[in-house]
Amino acid sequence: MALWQGKSKRKPTGGRLVQNRKKRRYEIGREPLLTNLGEESLRKYRTMGGNSKVKMLSAAYANVVDPKTNQVKRVKIVTVKVNPANPNYVQRNIMNRGATIQTDLGMARVTSRPGQDGTVNAVLLTE
Repeated sequence: MALWQGKSKRKPTGGRLVQNRKKRRYEIGREPLLTNLGEESLRKYRTMGGNSKVKMLSAAYANVVDPKTNQVKRVKIVTVKVNPANPNYVQRNIMNRGATIQTDLGMARVTSRPGQDGTVNAVLLTE
């Protein structure tokens, strides 16, 4: 079943809202793509206006910035430690924005949206 990103059939008060037109194809959404730990895999989608969006299915490396030296390094992701979006994501090693990951350099917080940006960017946490 497709996700629809148009108007609701209900008013904020709970009453019925009379639709002035039918659904449009450009109002269809997509299921969220959950990026997990594994060999890097990307998927390219065509978006509005012929543009494209790259979604990351799985990632093995992250671009981690060290706030002290302000240098970026590409390091291997070991595991997902904390995910405030869903505690179940930790067992499934799913990364999204705000997740804390264990890397070779130490703990880092994901700042990008891998399912939307196609890359895992993170900031090293100070112990």
